[in-house]
Amino acid sequence: MAQINVIGKNGGRTIDLELPEVNSGVLHDVVTWQLASRRRGTASTKTRAEVSKTGKKMYGQKGTGNARHGDRSVPSFVGGGVAFGPKPRSYSYTLPRKVRQLGLAMALAARQETGKLIAVDGYDQDGKTKNFVAWAKENGMDGSERVLIVTDDAATRQAARNVAWATVLPVAGLNAYDILRHERLVIDAVVLEPAQEGEEA
Repeated sequence: MAQINVIGKNGGRTIDLELPEVNSGVLHDVVTWQLASRRRGTASTKTRAEVSKTGKKMYGQKGTGNARHGDRSVPSFVGGGVAFGPKPRSYSYTLPRKVRQLGLAMALAARQETGKLIAVDGYDQDGKTKNFVAWAKENGMDGSERVLIVTDDAATRQAARNVAWATVLPVAGLNAYDILRHERLVIDAVVLEPAQEGEEA
């Protein structure tokens, strides 16, 4: 059972959260699935039917002493079509919902194990970057680490969006890949508390 201290204007309490043991294989599967879904898949090459070449036979079949050839659109000629080249496609695939949820929980566990998970209830921000930087420094964030801030507090998101070492996401955008590519996670306490209540039910 992980114990997470809540800081902020309405902090001062502890959240008891059941987190799974970190499994690198599950995290790899979830991150690979997530990145595959982000791929645009717009690479495209022309086949021999699509290149701008005449379909006329280059020269007679016999009598020239050269190899037999048809038209110049074949892949063996410069300017010809590409054999088995890429075409626009979707790289996304489905991953079981339980695996996705487990991967997110493991990403949270990975940050909690290293003491890099911070739960906040009440940022008390006014949208000013200078005030946010001061608040972050008071709570151990001096810019030496990349920090992911997951909050629905509009003033905090506005204040943190111009900070070079911080990435801001709404709660709905929380995902395993972004958690793992940042050294520290700052998240709304309310996001963790419903999970606790759901486990007890």
